[in-house]
Amino acid sequence: MKTTHMLALAAALSASAAAAQDKPTVPAPVVTNETIKPQPAAAIPSVTATSPDGSIVVTLATDGEGHASYAITRKGETIVAPSRLGFLFTDAPKLDRHLQIAKVTRGASDTRWTQPWGEWTTIRDNHSELRVHLQETSPPGRSLDVVFRIQNDGVGFRYEFPEQAGGKPVNIAEELTQFAFAADATAWWKPAFEWNREEYLYNRTPLRAVGTAATPITLKLASGTHVALHEAALIDYAGMAVAKVGDSNTLKAVLTPGSGAPKVTRTGPFTTPWRTLIIADDAPGLYMSHLELNLNEPNKLGDVSWVKPGKFVGVWWNMITGKWSWATGPKHGATTANVKTYIDFASANRIPGVLVEGWNVGWDGDWFGNGNAMQFDTPTPDFDAAALMRYAKAKGVYLIGHNETGGSASHYDSQLDRAFGYARDHGIPVVKTGYVTDAAEIERVDADGSQHREWHEGQWMVNHYLRVVTTAAKYHVSIDSHEPVKDTGLRRTYPNWVAREGSRGMEYNSWPGKNPPEHEANLIFTRMLEGPMDFTPGVLSLKGSDDSDLLSTEAKQLALYVVLYSPVVMAADTPEQYAKHMPAFQFIRDVPTDWSDTRVLNGEVGDYATIARKDRKSDDWYLGSVTDENARTLTVSLDFLEAGRRYTAQIYRDGPDADYRTDKRHAMTIETRAVKRGDTLSLPLAPGGGMAVRFVAAKK
Repeated sequence: MKTTHMLALAAALSASAAAAQDKPTVPAPVVTNETIKPQPAAAIPSVTATSPDGSIVVTLATDGEGHASYAITRKGETIVAPSRLGFLFTDAPKLDRHLQIAKVTRGASDTRWTQPWGEWTTIRDNHSELRVHLQETSPPGRSLDVVFRIQNDGVGFRYEFPEQAGGKPVNIAEELTQFAFAADATAWWKPAFEWNREEYLYNRTPLRAVGTAATPITLKLASGTHVALHEAALIDYAGMAVAKVGDSNTLKAVLTPGSGAPKVTRTGPFTTPWRTLIIADDAPGLYMSHLELNLNEPNKLGDVSWVKPGKFVGVWWNMITGKWSWATGPKHGATTANVKTYIDFASANRIPGVLVEGWNVGWDGDWFGNGNAMQFDTPTPDFDAAALMRYAKAKGVYLIGHNETGGSASHYDSQLDRAFGYARDHGIPVVKTGYVTDAAEIERVDADGSQHREWHEGQWMVNHYLRVVTTAAKYHVSIDSHEPVKDTGLRRTYPNWVAREGSRGMEYNSWPGKNPPEHEANLIFTRMLEGPMDFTPGVLSLKGSDDSDLLSTEAKQLALYVVLYSPVVMAADTPEQYAKHMPAFQFIRDVPTDWSDTRVLNGEVGDYATIARKDRKSDDWYLGSVTDENARTLTVSLDFLEAGRRYTAQIYRDGPDADYRTDKRHAMTIETRAVKRGDTLSLPLAPGGGMAVRFVAAKK
């Protein structure tokens, strides 16, 4: 990209249509240019840039051999020591030495933009930019830019490649990017490149004990400073994992493989994803950062008023527990009669959506890893799609579709227009997609008929997921991806990408090897730093397959609606079970899924967290707090409430003897009290427990 990149970005932001709901509200940034004349590599030239408040300093330098490296300090503390930059290629010499700084461009920007939906209505993007043009001093004389965006709470950097001579492709074997953390740290991470994709529990280990890890990976340095390492704007590139380098605190980038030798092939000028480091004093500070979203391009879809956040119930949990089946036959769940029951329940309880899985032809037989029989516009004989569309509409409810590919991604590609045309014609605004197959087993079939096997986060699949999202947008359909590529903030650019799975969700609480009570407190400060997760909370029966017990209290199931964000969220239990737990179900009926403000009030990774959110459509606030296997009592200030306003706190908390390990897991106290800004609230959390509160604002 040109050195006028920041001016172009500012102009694009200023011209963004109001309908796009992603627009700046302050003047465009000022960009200054600084050019440094080439110097001998032995001179070890270096350049620095700081965050707007001066707390973070980034340095890029070259050493005597022309190796380029970067380093990051915050408030005088070295966070990342000098760390390697560069690339390996499959058909060219590596690019990492004989480099010198040829030119430097600096810029700054302070804008605000509006989200059409999300955890905050308005996002501030206040950053400085450093663009360093690196040039090889020996043949073949290549060049590239390294660009840093520095916010007060973190750093993003990426590589920008010029067009190659003769239009040749760039075939990347691996990045040489490293992250040399300057101190020992505790790391929360899950393994990458294993068979079960992203669906692993989080490890808590010393940084030196990390294996090959998926991102985000969250670190607590010896000083107490927290860092979350991830990536932003993953487009037409392989997803990044990280691996430890020797017996050190250094991590290196490891790109997800593809079916061919290069992990990434690009032609023409191109940019890599941003490598991101959110840096904060504590775990809540990580969650409050907007670095990931700000590093993505503004909304490209224009008017997205058709994207509708909302809750849904689903023909789903009975399949997870084994009572019903996705396949046709006597246990088939997606029948006209069953779906009508769910529509009636949703309508009676002001829940706008009903998810239906197993409605289409293709589920019979062994579909795991082989979804070539799936037809995404052909219902089974016992599913009357036209009648159900009319019935749902008359009840003020819409259906949510489900397209399970069984990993046959090319087969799905061939049906995308049919699938989303069918959804549009049947009043289906959201489609949940699935790619259930082992890692590295995605089926790709090229135009010549040749077959290949791809990884879920390899370059080819990264492009496939985006094809799905952009095709769905043509039909005003939103996408909830399961077995997805990781979230890297692309919901800003494509606001119909409303949610993803991408970690162990509620279904694991049904099966043997359940999620432990610390799992959600881990997710909040790891997986949830990516973006919305379709966790599917709300199993108030606390029962899984074979009548097994969930490792949760009933109050915690309510709190999950606040602490685990998704704009489309399921009430995952069945109508029959909710009928047995109506006092608790009232909170699920009330809680919204779209917010104007979010505050993380406290938290420690894997231990506990408390989050308050303000409803986008009213003046009400909601609070959720969860703990791990340990009972604890937290105290929070209600300073987030509006000054001078009275509120009624509707409290759903663990009972005095509640415990996830006993038959008292359902024990819950429901109470109300008057509160105001400045009050404090005690949060008594049982082992495996939680607390949910609705703060109803008094009318002015």
